[in-house]
Amino acid sequence: MSGDESTDSPSNGLMNRRQWLGAATATLAATTLVGLFRSESGAAAAATSAQVSPLLQRFIQDYMSAMNAPGLTLGLANREGTLATASYGYADLAAKTPVTTEQLFQIGSISKSFAALVILQLQDEGKLDVQAPVLHYLPWLPIETEYGEILIHHLLTHSSGMPDDPPLFSGEPGARVRQTFKPGTQFHYSNWGFDVLGHVIESLDGVSWPAAVSRRILAPLGMRNTAAAITSNSRPRIAQSYLPLFEDRPYPRHGALAVAGPMSFLQASGSIAAPPSDMARYMQMLLNFGVGPSGRLVSKQAFAAFSTPHIAAEEFGPGASYGYGIAIDTLDGHKRLRHTGGMVSFMSALHLDMDSGLGAFASINAQQGYRPNPVAQYGLQVLRAAGERKAPPPAPRADPSLEVADAAGYAGIYTAPNGRSLTIATENSGLVLIDARHPIPLQAVGADQFIALEAPYDLYPLVFGRADGMPATAGTAATAADTPAAGKASAVTPPPVVELGFGPDWFANARYTGDRSELAAPQLEAYAGIYYNADPWAGATRIVLRRGRLWAGGALPLEPIGKHLFRLADEPSSPETAEFRDLVGGYAQILLFDGAVLKRIADV
Repeated sequence: MSGDESTDSPSNGLMNRRQWLGAATATLAATTLVGLFRSESGAAAAATSAQVSPLLQRFIQDYMSAMNAPGLTLGLANREGTLATASYGYADLAAKTPVTTEQLFQIGSISKSFAALVILQLQDEGKLDVQAPVLHYLPWLPIETEYGEILIHHLLTHSSGMPDDPPLFSGEPGARVRQTFKPGTQFHYSNWGFDVLGHVIESLDGVSWPAAVSRRILAPLGMRNTAAAITSNSRPRIAQSYLPLFEDRPYPRHGALAVAGPMSFLQASGSIAAPPSDMARYMQMLLNFGVGPSGRLVSKQAFAAFSTPHIAAEEFGPGASYGYGIAIDTLDGHKRLRHTGGMVSFMSALHLDMDSGLGAFASINAQQGYRPNPVAQYGLQVLRAAGERKAPPPAPRADPSLEVADAAGYAGIYTAPNGRSLTIATENSGLVLIDARHPIPLQAVGADQFIALEAPYDLYPLVFGRADGMPATAGTAATAADTPAAGKASAVTPPPVVELGFGPDWFANARYTGDRSELAAPQLEAYAGIYYNADPWAGATRIVLRRGRLWAGGALPLEPIGKHLFRLADEPSSPETAEFRDLVGGYAQILLFDGAVLKRIADV
């Protein structure tokens, strides 16, 4: 359900939970996608659809092949109606069963825009004020707000100061969710906040969240095939979906996939599953500024509040802001509304060009760490070019993760204090790790972070460090799998790369001038280990001790803030904490992170 779409992360376990709310050995070759394009075009838009579909078809086939996507659905719309719906690839890899446009794909956090519109409808009806405290509507809410009162507005804009994904009801007596910053001052994505909004809707409307959104949004728009809740009742209509076979390590492109098990999800933060035809109807309403086929769903003032950039949200990309349940930025000088959705085994993207009146929705039936933003974005650009009778822009590179700006800056020999060394070299426009057998390609997955595509280097990302101790903000192509405009080289030359972390191991090159000793920290050894929770939202994570510091997944540094208590060091104001409990035999047996209880199952 997460909206964290600016990175194509290698994360797992603790890191997955931070992002998502994000045939067992089957892989997808390019040839499996050929000929699987199915399109349905609205009669009024047949000419336009005929112009754009071949362009999108070629790009989507290349994209799915490069990104190892099993199947994809696509919806295109304008202010007049549906332009096209299409399906690609497979709903069942083993049986080679094609995806159809009738199947439902879980749209994840795109559901938040639906929840925001229902809240605004309640305000239009005089039942709610978005500037009122949430405790006015839910006095039972178990929260502590030492930094300031939380308004409905703060929940709608992810600026409440509350964590991402703790449970509303933890089962621990007296447990309360706590703030870490003054509401309205920062953006911190919070599925918890929209789960609370779902309860506000239920309290004021007198029905469940799924019943409220069905009556207020789905029925008026004719979204008859959409499921407002992911349950056993909707399961037969939802496409089969996939997730990485291994949950305790980074997922490389073309890694092994496993069939996802059944799940139920009814919270307002991400409960909707829809076919592309219904999503086209939803986009048409948004492109008409809140007007549906039977009239306005929300007032002009309410839609203006929905689509106003209330707070900066760089998590959605440079220059992006967040409105009410929707992100806002510009594309080619045009105002764009957008959101993504990440479920256990689905990834989706919704992009709307509000100036040209065009929309694109794409969803993939697998959770592989990326969202299909390039498909939705290129769809908008091709549609706009057709409408303006201009040549379409060239398609973006389907997967630029093997291309690295300034690759030579990473190359060299890195040596550990015990004398072991790793050699990184350039190859074409990318990087390889020199193994005794052969060069292993490296896939960019974040700023100065890469994963090797083969064992035994596949358990952790390779995390490079620079002379100033900070990762580069640009200089890799790591983010381009999600955002085509990202991943360009910075105009400012970053400090040189001087060190490399891999799991518990640390290496330095000839440019490193600091202390090269082991920097042992015996007081932290009790926390290292592999921790696991069977809930796929939590999964497994490897906590390693490297250079006197704990790292989650080998990539996220943890900073101590109390006894057995840590915070993500790269987010000093983050409400999420990692707490280690129950030391037995010198090792912690439990890791609590953001409401999830992970049990220690092994050494790293």
